[in-house]
Amino acid sequence: MADHSSQINDDPNKYFSKKYLFISIALSLTAMGIVIYLTYTPGVLEHLKPKRLPGLFIALFVSFLRLWFVAAKIRYLAEKKMDWVQSFRIVLAWDFTSSITPSTIGGAPMATYAMSREGLSLGQSTAIILYGVLLDQLWFAMAIPLLLIAGIYYEVVPANIGLVGEVSMLLLYAGLLTYAGLLAYGVLRNPAALKKVVNWVFKLPFLRRWKDTVETEAEHLEEYSHELRKKPKSFLVKTFLLSSMSWICRIALPTIVILSLLPANEILSLLRSLAMNLAFLIMPTPGGSGGVEGLFAIFQGPLIDRMAFIGLAVFLWRIISYYISVGFGMMAATWYINRSMVDNFGADETEYADQIQSSKTE
Repeated sequence: MADHSSQINDDPNKYFSKKYLFISIALSLTAMGIVIYLTYTPGVLEHLKPKRLPGLFIALFVSFLRLWFVAAKIRYLAEKKMDWVQSFRIVLAWDFTSSITPSTIGGAPMATYAMSREGLSLGQSTAIILYGVLLDQLWFAMAIPLLLIAGIYYEVVPANIGLVGEVSMLLLYAGLLTYAGLLAYGVLRNPAALKKVVNWVFKLPFLRRWKDTVETEAEHLEEYSHELRKKPKSFLVKTFLLSSMSWICRIALPTIVILSLLPANEILSLLRSLAMNLAFLIMPTPGGSGGVEGLFAIFQGPLIDRMAFIGLAVFLWRIISYYISVGFGMMAATWYINRSMVDNFGADETEYADQIQSSKTE
């Protein structure tokens, strides 16, 4: 593998945008405001039952548990070359950029940069991201049949989304299953074919300037893929379990928030949470903001007996799943930015000192 130190000279600021951050928060606040406006009735807080409110602390714990599972997965994939602090820092920065960039971009570039700054080679960092994506896709591939079977007995997709919504969900299921199959084949069975595809894509005119760099990293990616294939089955099983547990925590969070306010159909809420989390993947807005709040109201709203609690549930869920993540993630991303500035300043000082020494010698 190539030495990472020679490859990490990028500015971390380019991995997220203040414009996207502002847009993401603005869309989220607007969507929540609309839901609350449409569902609010005076005196709604009087109907809260204090004995249920501790469930919100359980929701916070589950949110942290999700971060722990993702950090454990990354640390395990990196063969424990990073400590827990480094792993959590990567996850927080990754979550932050995922929360404020469009779904088509995601937080993978920042995560790759962060892992490289923590001491991994760029090729290994890229491979870990790819393998992590594969694990997620395998989870989706298992979850989709579950949703289809459950749909026979439960109204997993609410009737209020109409025929267009139902068809869209079926197309989403088909797309995720196809992508999972192709990615699994490329990483686990034929990494050479995956390398050829990547190299071919970067021969396109608008990507050609990165061709040489990508070819080198594709070699590293193929090498690391072969290393992963040599791992015992227990390695794949453990990483898949860690990935699955992180998704289970994410899916359980909306249901826990709702049950912290009032009784609901727990099984149907979990199934709908799974379906709507899959739908989140194709939200075009930064971090899915604006769309995910609406989907929560559409999928979970019919299960909430008191309409006035729908807006409250959306608000509490986004505070726990989004705003806290953005806050801590911003601190992690700022750490990488400050470290980059310090390293660049040190490099400039060293170069200046070398120039002075050279001029004295002459």
